Amino acid sequence: MSQLLLIRHGQATPFEADTDRLSELGERQARQIGKALHAEHLGVTHLIHGPLVRQRRTALLAAEGLNWPTPQEDDRLAEYDGDGLLRWLAPLLAERDAEFAERVQKFEREKNGPQRNKYLQAVFEPLTDAYLRGELQHPEVESWAEFGARVQSAMRDVLRLPGATVLVFTSGGVIGSVVAGVLKAPPETALALNWRIKNGSITRLTYGGGRVSLDSFNETAHLGELQSWR
Repeated sequence: MSQLLLIRHGQATPFEADTDRLSELGERQARQIGKALHAEHLGVTHLIHGPLVRQRRTALLAAEGLNWPTPQEDDRLAEYDGDGLLRWLAPLLAERDAEFAERVQKFEREKNGPQRNKYLQAVFEPLTDAYLRGELQHPEVESWAEFGARVQSAMRDVLRLPGATVLVFTSGGVIGSVVAGVLKAPPETALALNWRIKNGSITRLTYGGGRVSLDSFNETAHLGELQSWR
């Protein structure tokens, strides 16, 4: 049997001008991931990361100083475009939903305050729900169906690797989509899982003989005091 470890990137910088980079805590998380996995003597055969800076940087820091394979980048492992949802789709939903429009206004007022995560989540959950259902579309934003199709395409290629131990460094939406697919759960499950996936967490799958099994979800014990949500 082969192993696939899906690893969420370390903490990023969602409220800064450049949202696609690791915070100082995120870099520490990335190094701790490598240290913890190295201690398991996994015999890593493949190291794959998505194209986003936070994904690539997490993989490179985790692998630093270790005798792991050369990292490979796969564009299909990019996260869905959260910034694009807020920029292009949120105004569309606000036009038709007064309650959502009020949530957006509250977030704008509080986005620099201590409760900003709370107000962002209040906007993002109904927005992504509408996005998933295909109710909101914009030419600048990849549809949920397109996102899911490319993620599953990447996973099909990974699951063809025999006798492998594969580390995939990606993001919460990708991991949620993969796990929902393995469990044969409805698409809404992918987003429900996404909200629970912590920075630097590890989700483990075993595969072989045409079967894929979920062994663990959202492991964070290896991070100790370095745990964080967003």
